Amino acid sequence: MQFKLNQFSGTRKSIAVSAIFSFFLGASFVSASADNVTADILACINKNTGSVRISQTCSPRETPFQWLINGLTGKQGPRGAQILTGSNIQNLTSNALGEVGDYFLSEGNATLYGPKTTKGWPSVGIKLQGPIGPQGAPGATGATGATGATGATGVKITELSVCDGQDAGTVADELCKIGMTGPGGGTIFFVDYNDIYPTFNYLEAAPTSCESASKTWSSANTAVTAARSWAGRAVGAGPANTAAIKAVFTADTSSNNAAYFATSCSAGGKSDWFLGSLGELKLLYDNLQGGGGFVDNYYWSSTDDDIYAWMQNFDNGSQDRYGRNGTLYVRPVRAF
Repeated sequence: MQFKLNQFSGTRKSIAVSAIFSFFLGASFVSASADNVTADILACINKNTGSVRISQTCSPRETPFQWLINGLTGKQGPRGAQILTGSNIQNLTSNALGEVGDYFLSEGNATLYGPKTTKGWPSVGIKLQGPIGPQGAPGATGATGATGATGATGVKITELSVCDGQDAGTVADELCKIGMTGPGGGTIFFVDYNDIYPTFNYLEAAPTSCESASKTWSSANTAVTAARSWAGRAVGAGPANTAAIKAVFTADTSSNNAAYFATSCSAGGKSDWFLGSLGELKLLYDNLQGGGGFVDNYYWSSTDDDIYAWMQNFDNGSQDRYGRNGTLYVRPVRAF
């Protein structure tokens, strides 16, 4: 490609060449001598004719112009704004942090502060984390897990259908439960469902026909050691306590001895009635709670304590000792 520039001369030719190449190629050019040209492409101007051609080398009759493919490195631009981060908003108390135009992201409360001004950091930021949304709907029920291993066989008594409940019938053919009428005509007050006691499964309080309102515990203060202490208070100790009392007071009768009176009961045609231990009378009070026809007063137990004997209060559930020659209520019980 050649251009005729003979109508120009001197500096005007250089300006004209620069203008032509800037227009067609959008590039910048500088003049150069033939011995220092290092660009990939040169423009050569014939000194005599003014013709212009593009060539890698120029002849001595031509003036070279260098085509600058890569411009000169410009000045470094100003520092751009930055987003600084920290775990605590207290980092903003130092205005030495960051520069004007910067932002600060507090990771502790998800808040963006900025931009920083010449006066420092703003005290209020933009909260980037919204409020907690409403609770979602419950998910679908998971699949049923595998069936667990079979547990150990539980202990259970052989229940008896010898009691009468609240049904219309009067035949004692129902499973015995607390509050039902027992085989002796009295009231069931304990069922040993877990088979704790080996000698019985049920405890029954005698009917009111076998109750006395005024009996002494014994005719004297002779010790009955077999009916004392923790063992003498236990549930299940009543029959043994009663037998021990009668063995010590052989001359007593049902008129002056609570144990003799208890064993004289024949309600329901049963002959196994006895004077209940302190623990048995406590069960009776706790489980019946107003049932069985008891009065709000003290009842003798078969548990001995030195020159005293233990009694159960059927008014408030308390227990205490009382002189043996004192007269209290007596209600026999039986176990089966």
